[in-house]
Amino acid sequence: GKFHFAIAGLSGSGKSSLVNAFRGVLNQTVSAAATGFTETTVIVGRYPDPNPEKPCVWYDVPGAGTLTIKDWDYFNKQGLYIFDAIIVLFDNRFTATDIAILRNCERWKIPAFIVRSKSDYQVENIKRTLVDSIEEDESLDEDEQASRLETVLDVAIEEYKSQTRQNVEKNLNDSGLGSQEVYLVSYKAVLNTVRG
Repeated sequence: GKFHFAIAGLSGSGKSSLVNAFRGVLNQTVSAAATGFTETTVIVGRYPDPNPEKPCVWYDVPGAGTLTIKDWDYFNKQGLYIFDAIIVLFDNRFTATDIAILRNCERWKIPAFIVRSKSDYQVENIKRTLVDSIEEDESLDEDEQASRLETVLDVAIEEYKSQTRQNVEKNLNDSGLGSQEVYLVSYKAVLNTVRG
């Protein structure tokens, strides 16, 4: 009577934080999935949603691509074939591991969702680069510079969305997988949305 969602992907991509955000739980609290900068999750963690109106159980799957878990047998060793849906989470780059997970999801007919985490940090990095570029452009007068600086956040967001979608689309096409939507999230935004 419940939906079982696995969050899978490379180590360090923010899987535990996303499990916590979907559950409306702050990182580092007693009921939260453990988070950290090293390979924190070593066994699949089961986290029922605390909201009784949401019949979901979230699973924090250990990260792929580490010395202990190779990408080529990640899907089978983690038992991903038993879940109702799989969220394939990535941070900086969409990798061969992500493709392997999606291929297996297709094979087992498991719905899969491609999600890029830490979007707030990524957008902020693009924004800083744009601001530096505008401030150092000597061809701009003060009004032009001020005008561009006003829109820099919107430009950074659009650039981030475009770069991410193009990268994922290219990787999917190159690997023979069909086109798929990609979702761009941040821990804080998901947590705030879930908490209302």
